[in-house]
Amino acid sequence: MPNSAAALDLLLLPTWLVPVEPAGVVLKEHALGIRDGRIVFIGPRAAALKLNATEVRELPDMLLCPGLINAHGHAAMTLFRGLADDLPLMTWLENHIWPAEAKWVDEAFVRDGTDLAIAEQIKGGITCFSDLYFFPKVASERVHNSGIRAQIAIPILDFPIPGASTADEAIRQGVELFGDLKHHERIKVTFGPHAPYTVGDETLEKIRVIAEELDASIHMHVHETAYEVQQSVEQRGERPLARLGRLGLLGPRFQAVHMTQISDEDLVLLVESNTNVIHCPESNLKLASGFCPVERLWQAGVNVAVGTDGAASNNDLDLLGETRTAALLAKAVAGSATALDAHRALRMATLNGARALGIEADVGSLEVGKAADIVAFDLSGLAQQPVYDPVSQLIYATGRDCVKHLWVAGKQLLDDRRLTRLDEKQLCATAKAWGQRISGHTES
Repeated sequence: MPNSAAALDLLLLPTWLVPVEPAGVVLKEHALGIRDGRIVFIGPRAAALKLNATEVRELPDMLLCPGLINAHGHAAMTLFRGLADDLPLMTWLENHIWPAEAKWVDEAFVRDGTDLAIAEQIKGGITCFSDLYFFPKVASERVHNSGIRAQIAIPILDFPIPGASTADEAIRQGVELFGDLKHHERIKVTFGPHAPYTVGDETLEKIRVIAEELDASIHMHVHETAYEVQQSVEQRGERPLARLGRLGLLGPRFQAVHMTQISDEDLVLLVESNTNVIHCPESNLKLASGFCPVERLWQAGVNVAVGTDGAASNNDLDLLGETRTAALLAKAVAGSATALDAHRALRMATLNGARALGIEADVGSLEVGKAADIVAFDLSGLAQQPVYDPVSQLIYATGRDCVKHLWVAGKQLLDDRRLTRLDEKQLCATAKAWGQRISGHTES
């Protein structure tokens, strides 16, 4: 317990406190104290009320838990939301998204699209997100200004992309941004080779060497579709994951996004290398890409996090909704009603995400010493009654409109559902203007 003479900056008094670590725990009539952006007290309400605090917030009928972590997305693609729906992945990419990106994506697009994504995510209870998109320096500036936490992955492909004409140029920019931001308390820079079918061995070798030197993570779409795996076997004689293993990329700093196709051999590789898997169920469902066998991975000891993917293929950045879909889908895929229960689903959206991004020492659970990345969900509504298990109600009966307050590193970014740093009306007006420009000139 902190010295009562040193005042807390903020004391939160919720009805339920769900720390996530230890697993499965729900604390009633407990309080959480914050000082200098960190959690310094968790204990019974009676003891908390004896502490000296600058601000005390009563949170009746609210569940306090770690902020949600969106472990995979393409933030600026909010501006392509709904542009080309109901198409298979490669048709969607090659005939619609890539041409639209070639035409429209510049620094202004990334600035405005990232701001829109950040606002949507904060309002949905997300305190940290992973972003893999063009002009990563611009995205990092928006993250810095907004107060949210993020992993910025540097997009690397073996052909020209907006902002980088070659893979080597993209890597150079990544190394520079990594150096610029290595001491930033809320931003972590990683390397994002797009996918095994867009990045060759030579480029992957370079990324592996640089990532090892910098102790940086690698974030990559892997085994998103059966076609991708089949094509690799036909052209290279091996599955993409096996190729990445042979090249030495897999490991605890590797984030394999999607993984809808997992053979017994793939599972052994994931387990032995301690590679992280990031599950994006709604995007996979919408693009008919396949099903990640989450329960099988979990039971084998693989760390599985959850991501929304971009708004162009989801079409929202709603991680609470994504987590519900993940929990329901896991049961259907495993053929077991006990697969991915509500408490484990919440862990997947918080601490597992932090572990995948390599920031679990700092965030992902409510523990003394960790950063105060916290969300308060209001469970007082009609649709949440009666409350037997608040975590079950959160996962199975609650929408993101129940997000009431949100803090990142102790700073409040959402107060009574209102954004404190971003102008919602202005963001909507800007997004509408982009939509009018793009729809007026883009075939869809």
